[in-house]
Amino acid sequence: MSSIRTAVFPVAGLGTRFLPATKAIAKEMLTVVDKPLIQYASEEAVAAGMDTLVFIVGRTKNAIIDHYDKAYELETELGLRNKTDLLKIVEEVVPPHIHCVFIRQSEALGLGHAVLCAKPAVGNEPFAVLLPDDLIYNKGGDSCIQQMVNVYEEKQGSVIGTQTVDITESDKYGMVAGPVLEQRLSRVDEIIEKPSPAEAPSDQAVVGRYILTPAIFDKLETTQRGAGNEIQLTDAIAELRKTEEIFAYSFEGARYDCGSKIGYLEANVEIALQHDEMAEGFRNYLKNLNLD
Repeated sequence: MSSIRTAVFPVAGLGTRFLPATKAIAKEMLTVVDKPLIQYASEEAVAAGMDTLVFIVGRTKNAIIDHYDKAYELETELGLRNKTDLLKIVEEVVPPHIHCVFIRQSEALGLGHAVLCAKPAVGNEPFAVLLPDDLIYNKGGDSCIQQMVNVYEEKQGSVIGTQTVDITESDKYGMVAGPVLEQRLSRVDEIIEKPSPAEAPSDQAVVGRYILTPAIFDKLETTQRGAGNEIQLTDAIAELRKTEEIFAYSFEGARYDCGSKIGYLEANVEIALQHDEMAEGFRNYLKNLNLD
């Protein structure tokens, strides 16, 4: 059984970079091949042994709630028509042992505030945070969050997922620095939210996967607004680092920034090319595609 039982999904953002597609639908419900982004993230958490999924939603995110609700009419109709394969797909969105919790973030005050909203559901336990915008795919190997659970179980400290980025992109990320402890693993001695390239402590960027101890909630409750006039999770982690050891883990797998249009398109193409059902047909289509 995993030592991390609860996964938090901050999904209250407006998704303005994908307008008009996100005018009436949550950006996390945009599909990559045949599943919405949020489902890739929740399946990653469930596969890593987590059984409580906490969704921090906004007023416009009812589609996410509906997606994780039981669809009686649909399931009944599929059963009557003996569409057993399709019925299984629908039922497996929420396996029987999984408990879903939905908490509304009344104001868009940033990622740190969204994580703080999860406190009543998380309690005094370590927990994971997964940002569905970051689709991380490691076909045939452990998922990103499973790799980080393994690190947590060994080190018993908060773990931040990181990736090497071009230093010119530092103002888009939280950036970390610290001594390398072993392959892929470092200690976090410094963490800065969206520094300029000149101020970036390294080329290691924080991506949308975290395992945090419950002590982060005390830090978030006193964290002032930072970059973007929002309560930044990075700033609270910087405070937590003063009292607890925190680790940065450079995960195995491909990350697709599905908060950007290019990243979203890349995810669709590359995951389709690895899809058991459609890889061959899609690869043939691309080979024969006339771009003239």
